[in-house]
Amino acid sequence: METNIDEIASGIYRLSTLVPDIGPTGFTFNQYLIDDEEPLLFHTGPRAMFPLVSEAISTVLPVDTLRWITFGHLESDECGSMNEFLAAAPNAQVAHGAMGCMVSFNDLANREPVPLADGQILELGSHRVRHIDTPHVPHCWEARVLHDETTGTLFCGDLFTQFGPGPATTDDDILAAAGMAEDVFRASCLTPQTGTTVRALAELGPSTLAVMHGSCYTGDGSAALLALADDYDARLAGATI
Repeated sequence: METNIDEIASGIYRLSTLVPDIGPTGFTFNQYLIDDEEPLLFHTGPRAMFPLVSEAISTVLPVDTLRWITFGHLESDECGSMNEFLAAAPNAQVAHGAMGCMVSFNDLANREPVPLADGQILELGSHRVRHIDTPHVPHCWEARVLHDETTGTLFCGDLFTQFGPGPATTDDDILAAAGMAEDVFRASCLTPQTGTTVRALAELGPSTLAVMHGSCYTGDGSAALLALADDYDARLAGATI
């Protein structure tokens, strides 16, 4: 395996590793690095990928200069190598929602994490990154996303998960591919609040959707999110117990 690096927005790099034996056409694990005065990593990847991901980061900036370790929720591909990165970057801290810190990361992180209030902003230098609580969207109580207000990039985690390698970015519709992956994995929590939560993200007007598994979407992010919310509502309406 190898980790590919692409700049998807100004100062934002997608680090992508394809695992070919997951799903029908392989499955990518993406992390995102914001290169700024206080560098931020969104997703760490699982522990087994730490050597690949850290080597990829080092082509952009020294790993030991990382300031913020962030991710969407508690899952091995989201934060499996959290403590490896904390060890490699002595000034780094995990920053997550207050709920996530209380229920998990105060105990799991080897360095005290920073609990963020809903809507709180991290000033990285030229980038302003807002933390947004999205409980159970796509899954897990402590789920959240980050929105870089400087570039209009929404780090949306497992939303729009797709199979296959795909390009780093696309302006083609990704909803059909995301629907195919949801049909297989059934990974999203379908609740009366799921569609509402996704529609609230659409109000941010993102121009780039930084997806954890698959290609990033560039274009009318609001329209893509509204279509995803409608899809979730339809799935919920058709669900059987």
